[in-house]
Amino acid sequence: MTTTRPLAVGITPLETRRDVVVRLAERAEELGYAAFFVAEAWGHDASVLLAEVATHTDRIQIGTGVINVWGRGAGSIAMLAASLDELSSGRFVLGLGAGSPQLAEGLHDVAFRAPVSRLEATTQQVRRLLDGERIIPSEPGGSRPLRLGVLPPSRVPINLAGLGPRAVRVAGQHADGWYPFLLPVSSLKAAEADLHAGAALGEPGRPLPQICPGIPVAVSSDPARARATAVWWVAFYLTSMGPLYANTLRRLGFGGAVDDVLAANPTRGGTPEIPESAEMLLDELTLWGTAANARAGLDRWYDAGADMPVVVLPPNQSAHELEDLLEALRPTALVPADSGPNRWYP
Repeated sequence: MTTTRPLAVGITPLETRRDVVVRLAERAEELGYAAFFVAEAWGHDASVLLAEVATHTDRIQIGTGVINVWGRGAGSIAMLAASLDELSSGRFVLGLGAGSPQLAEGLHDVAFRAPVSRLEATTQQVRRLLDGERIIPSEPGGSRPLRLGVLPPSRVPINLAGLGPRAVRVAGQHADGWYPFLLPVSSLKAAEADLHAGAALGEPGRPLPQICPGIPVAVSSDPARARATAVWWVAFYLTSMGPLYANTLRRLGFGGAVDDVLAANPTRGGTPEIPESAEMLLDELTLWGTAANARAGLDRWYDAGADMPVVVLPPNQSAHELEDLLEALRPTALVPADSGPNRWYP
């Protein structure tokens, strides 16, 4: 079997064109990408999109990248995972995250309290159900705990998103994969310490989760266009997606750059700006520039410890441009067509 460094594709919730998502999954499979992940926020139901993706692909791994733990209970999440794993013939990966106050309270009408504890508890309950066990009730009652009536045909890997030390330790203890998004490449190696600490709390001999960082992509033959897209990624996530990313970057030593980005973008809706003092964030957080520059950036992530980077595609670009982007970053070797489903997880 031909092998290469595994590389995955990620779709943000801002990409709302269902037909484009399905076509990108088909193209990613044709180009030899290892996995295709769809995120969920307040648009499409990711499980419905992935059901369509499953019926249009044969080999590529598919997964949620990620869904939050506020909009569904553990039972609903486990049924979603079992159903998609059956539909995809064992190709499904369940990605979970703690979400944000805006998602929990603004959409699902659930108080955003103790998010990491909820992520850990939900992951444990879902794992029990997918393994054929009964849940452990969190509240006393007289009802008998249930098992799933339909089990997945294979063991479903669980990815956990997490940026803070405690969330990363939870991933190390309970997850098959760790999916940090918008983490600086220079901080990846240091964050592994928390992943190792969490793994040490698990069962003896537990392997370290696969490290699958989500990396925003801004690739173009036009340097100005590439930079504008990279600037948008950084400015948008620091100014419009809550305090998580800004706080993480401050904790990791980029506080001055964060403050400068916020000062340069005081209101939403204008043209995003990145001052020279924060220019390093483009290289730390994104893959940008020409295809050659982006490939060199990917090498940095592999060298830093990434097992399967996830190139996250920008929204608001034409389907043709996005397919060209996939072509530009395609893995250097193709998996033979008769090799069966890809499984990059133990």
